[in-house]
Amino acid sequence: MLLFLAEFLAQFQSAFNVFNYLTTRIIMGTLSALLLCLWLGPMMIRRLVERQIGQAVRDDGPQSHLSKAGTPTMGGAMILMAIAISSLLWGDLRNHYVWVVLGVTLGYGAIGWIDDYRKVVEKNPRGLPAKWKYFWQSLIGLAAAAILYLTAAGPVETSLIVPFFKDVVVQLGLFYIVLAYFVIVGSSNAVNLTDGLDGLAIMPTVLVAMGLAVFAYASGNTVFATYLHIPVIPGAGELAVFCGTIAGAGLGFLWFNTYPAQVFMGDVGALALGAALGVIAVIVRQEIVLFVMGGVFVMETVSVILQVGSYKLTGRRIFRMAPLHHHYELKGWPEPRVIVRFWIITVVLVLLGLATLKLR
Repeated sequence: MLLFLAEFLAQFQSAFNVFNYLTTRIIMGTLSALLLCLWLGPMMIRRLVERQIGQAVRDDGPQSHLSKAGTPTMGGAMILMAIAISSLLWGDLRNHYVWVVLGVTLGYGAIGWIDDYRKVVEKNPRGLPAKWKYFWQSLIGLAAAAILYLTAAGPVETSLIVPFFKDVVVQLGLFYIVLAYFVIVGSSNAVNLTDGLDGLAIMPTVLVAMGLAVFAYASGNTVFATYLHIPVIPGAGELAVFCGTIAGAGLGFLWFNTYPAQVFMGDVGALALGAALGVIAVIVRQEIVLFVMGGVFVMETVSVILQVGSYKLTGRRIFRMAPLHHHYELKGWPEPRVIVRFWIITVVLVLLGLATLKLR
């Protein structure tokens, strides 16, 4: 929106051309989202407290969590507001990738909002039934995948890129839609499973978004993409602005979500942010790199799968409790130690993911 205004004003004053630069808009989008979250946070927390929209805590989990009962939840709404407003302000609204990513993010946010609302406001412990949650996640994921497939400008945009290998490119054809669907839905649920401790999910989300911003910027620049041997995706650079808004909004939310949390994001935030990371990775053709950078999300998801599978097959549990962060809590690790160590692991994994840009 402001890009259009800057282009118009640049006819009269050349100084406005600075807002045409992608790097400027990435920085401004990040700062705008950060400031919006810091501004919205106190008002939203106060409103949630007034309406008694508080977190319910399982009594079979770590005993330290019982004190968190009643902490305001659904705070992810402030993240989505900050992302949406900042993206509309600083993104190029002529770019269809912006609308696809924004649509997926808000769509999954709506699913999470309904689930949270039923749980904490209507006091329905089931929330949105799993079959309906998965149905709507699938519908939005498949719609996004189909749009991206039908609007692809060339075969490289629907191919699987294998990191560390310069010339390994797998032509997917229609299987691209299947892969994109699983990445979007899987990433959404993986972040949601990770969101169990104060700040545990949001900081890895910020770090992965920053990593994907580098890939988006490079993929949208022919010179950089050719030099780094990654796909040239015209228009993908604009997603770096969106990644910046995720990072900014995430840091703003962390101001209130850091231990001990004043607010939780709830499904409205976790499902949306996970889906956003997934669809961005699909567009820039870095699904495998997302798997690497989001290793914490992967570990949390795999721990749940292994726990459920083991219990059903053998009647035994592999972990003291799943997802994985609860296992370490029950082993006696203080909550801040679990959180910070998972953050450190994510920093290492994001750096490893970025290293694939040169190790080809």
